[in-house]
Amino acid sequence: MEKPVGAVSSAVESNLYRRLHAVLREVDTDTQAGSSSNKGMLRWTLHKKVENNPSTSISLLRVLVKELEKAERFDLKFRIIPLLHTLAYTVIQSAYVPEDLRERVYVCLKQLVTLPEPYCSIGLNYAKLMKMELNIPGALYQRRVIAEHSLKNEHYSLQERVFVFVDPAVIPQTLLNAVRADVKCDTAEWDTVDHQRRILLHTLQAGLGRHCHGQQLAEALEECGDIEKYFQDVVTTVEERIEDGGSDSDQYSTRLQQLYHDILSSTGKAQSSPSNLIESPLPSPDISFHTWTKDDEIWNEMVNFALMVSPAEQSSTYVDEDEIAKRASVISTMSVDSGIEGDLPLNELASLMVEPPAELEVQEQQKCSQFYRRACVRWPRAGNRMTLMMEAIKESGGTAGGGGSLPKEEKSFTARIVVMGDDSTLGRLGRAYYNIRKREARHLFLTKRVNLETYYIPVASQSVTTSPAQDSVPGLVDMLTIAASLGKVDPWYDCNINSLGGMILKLAEMHSNVGGSSEQNSFLQDIISYYTRTAHQPISIPIYLVKITFSHMDPKAVEEVFVCQLDIDFPEYRPLRATFKDTLKGSVRYRKYTQEDVGVTVSVIYRKASISNREVDRGMTLPTCGVSICRTPLYGTKSLDSLNVDFRDPSPTRSCVQSTLRVTRISIRTQEKMTFTVCLDKDSQRTFKNVQSIEVFPCMDPGYCLQRAKSRHAAEEDDSGLSRYLNRTFSLPINTFSGVLQ
Repeated sequence: MEKPVGAVSSAVESNLYRRLHAVLREVDTDTQAGSSSNKGMLRWTLHKKVENNPSTSISLLRVLVKELEKAERFDLKFRIIPLLHTLAYTVIQSAYVPEDLRERVYVCLKQLVTLPEPYCSIGLNYAKLMKMELNIPGALYQRRVIAEHSLKNEHYSLQERVFVFVDPAVIPQTLLNAVRADVKCDTAEWDTVDHQRRILLHTLQAGLGRHCHGQQLAEALEECGDIEKYFQDVVTTVEERIEDGGSDSDQYSTRLQQLYHDILSSTGKAQSSPSNLIESPLPSPDISFHTWTKDDEIWNEMVNFALMVSPAEQSSTYVDEDEIAKRASVISTMSVDSGIEGDLPLNELASLMVEPPAELEVQEQQKCSQFYRRACVRWPRAGNRMTLMMEAIKESGGTAGGGGSLPKEEKSFTARIVVMGDDSTLGRLGRAYYNIRKREARHLFLTKRVNLETYYIPVASQSVTTSPAQDSVPGLVDMLTIAASLGKVDPWYDCNINSLGGMILKLAEMHSNVGGSSEQNSFLQDIISYYTRTAHQPISIPIYLVKITFSHMDPKAVEEVFVCQLDIDFPEYRPLRATFKDTLKGSVRYRKYTQEDVGVTVSVIYRKASISNREVDRGMTLPTCGVSICRTPLYGTKSLDSLNVDFRDPSPTRSCVQSTLRVTRISIRTQEKMTFTVCLDKDSQRTFKNVQSIEVFPCMDPGYCLQRAKSRHAAEEDDSGLSRYLNRTFSLPINTFSGVLQ
């Protein structure tokens, strides 16, 4: 699609202005429940319009700069975050941006540093990127494609990969293939050469502008047999200019012009009239799709990524934890060879024999099971797999099964973990993140090479089930409470990500009914790409540790973590149903009912939440028929990390909730022989029975706990010196577009 540079009418600019204000209205106003699933569609169609018609990007950038200046002038802060991300994403996608417009964008972003957090941080980050794009046009696009697709070069070593983990308990098995097709739409059609062509086309158009004929360059790149040399030349040119700080712009333009001339000359094309651009859309990142069935799958995938092990070699590189446990009795080396010379095969004794054996004798001996030699097999423990693999890499000269060279310490890998599910899925993510941190605290390997970032796309299951502790609660359980909390503190996240919860399954079901891959579209893939590329402001969700003590029959205690909710239910206790006569005061049935229905008596020791953190432990005893411990929702930067504890009243004649506490830690124990059931994060698979007592408190950072354990002189509560200012608690960071707004 060929368009002249700057040939955009005022009607097109007015249309873009209306589209942009429609996007901003979605953030400013509360959308009706019936149309909430349409949120984010306007932003997607706006970016698609720029992608399909690159000449409109200049007009859109002018409109965005005007609106950003207006939002700053009239203190319309709710518009700044959407405008910032839309502006930066448009600049990267644009085939060419005039120098005066780039300068205006950079000046506008610099003015945002006077605003409070998070506007100043996001504005400063984008200002640095726009300064790079101002001095080296096309550098952002080039670095983005190189990192996301791991294109080999000698100058830019950053590598990124997106890992999508889907919870099969939330998405039905019948729709998993359709979701996988939507996530990985068209990714298999592109190879390394296609990405190199895109980089060459975009960088030369962005750097030369009106002196580049886009259509002619695209045809020359298609006809050119080997473009590896030109690709390395353009990467070298851009990276050397970045290192120099963009001081000599004339030399940069001259080198790009020479490269442009060499490409056309190699195919015998003469330079024609310039000032024509052709679209070069930003390709989607390399997305790896996984059905999340095992908790340690995230760890294994991160290690494979850090060691650059190809997917075809992962099965032979790592052994499942279950398989290791099954074969724990197997000795490290298995062989039927006794070591005696007479037991060796004839073909191995040929060098020692005067007369070489005949081929028939060798074949007969190979058929005989007596002389069959099994290969030596090592079944290492889970903790030693990394050490053994590193030794194998070093011994093989820097390659791991042909998977690539050992990454240097200064290389940076970024793994973007996108989890699709509900609150129970996020609870599994919190436990996996905690286990990774525990492993890294003892032996730092993964985090030295990989920057781990987590993303969350909420998906509402069609069949919502209640947890065992909530069987008596009427209605369905809200499985997206954390997603709603994230949407309240970040409206742009609520507009673009929360609204997808009801659309993902609908799109998958529609495509599954069609039954053809040709009907797939790139909507979900584009949303994941936009989310992982622009949402880099984490919101920390506290992780709580629970110590579970079982009855006297099972003295072992279990430590678990949860991020959303803990429910306690007493399966042996069933409250009586109250009739109308039971509620009449003064009647015999009322007195009998109130005396019998007293619930289960529990003893509670808790510490109330306060800003001063000077509360002491308190205790009480009360009857209850169930307890629900939930994290408090996020409302702003001043929100207090605490837990809401609701004790359900066993008597329906009184209020449904007898006592509600807001605590930082709590322990609950039954005073009778009755036991209770504990369900974590509304996940039926994380249910514990025959529990006698629990203790809930904020989870401490495993690295801090390990360092504290190694210290011999550490007291029980050491708050002296600078240690009182250290953040000891552990939390799960979920990336959003703005973080917590002030």
